[in-house]
Amino acid sequence: MIKEYLKFLIKSSNEHGVHSPFVFDLVTKCFYKKNNVYKWKNFLSIKKQLLDNKNYIKVTDFGSGSKVFNSNERQILKIVKVAGISNKKAKILIKIINYFSPKNILEIGTSVGLGTSAFKIGNLNSEITTLEGCPETAKVAKDLFLNNSLKNIEIIIGDFKETLPKVVKNDSFDCIYFDGNHTKKATLTYFNYCLPTIKNNSFWIFDDIYWNSEMKQAWSKIKNHPKVTVSVDVFHFGIVFFRKEQAEEHFKIRV
Repeated sequence: MIKEYLKFLIKSSNEHGVHSPFVFDLVTKCFYKKNNVYKWKNFLSIKKQLLDNKNYIKVTDFGSGSKVFNSNERQILKIVKVAGISNKKAKILIKIINYFSPKNILEIGTSVGLGTSAFKIGNLNSEITTLEGCPETAKVAKDLFLNNSLKNIEIIIGDFKETLPKVVKNDSFDCIYFDGNHTKKATLTYFNYCLPTIKNNSFWIFDDIYWNSEMKQAWSKIKNHPKVTVSVDVFHFGIVFFRKEQAEEHFKIRV
């Protein structure tokens, strides 16, 4: 990952390398803007609750597996330390959601709910549907939302291959966050499932696009899809937009 990041730094730019007004505003008014102090303190408070949780749960993993854990018996605080969203990524997500204020959000991969909380903190008025394969982690997330009065969050439990097609069948989403299975096949399958839901102002966020060679390949195919007009690679995430009025452009931005 260090190698990948160094290569990214060489190829990336800041706002001075951006000639698209839409992306320039995104960089200067969102990425490079300071985090709201209240929102950030709220996130850290929620994260601390999980880090103080010493209970163990049995995790059902439908994804590509863990690079760290050798057993499905996992302590909640360690899940957060190892696999939970980092502070850096949480700051970016909160800024993005605060900037665009999406009303309807779909998250593919709830885990223990820390990332979901970042979305909700970014826009308290959002309605979030979040998919999780593991009943035990979903229960931790549900309790977290309840204890922190994070409302209008629906958790749907089950294998994404079964739950995602049903969720997207009759709904459209302003924002979709892909963080459920770090394989090329699964990521592209989920991408294709969601394509019928896009609106002109929809934006999708892909987590860990440099996680492995498969995710890099998946990101390459996604950003070059005919329906994608703009992609923004911030290393930690890949973000795609479907704005028909935009010329097709791809950006790597240091944040």
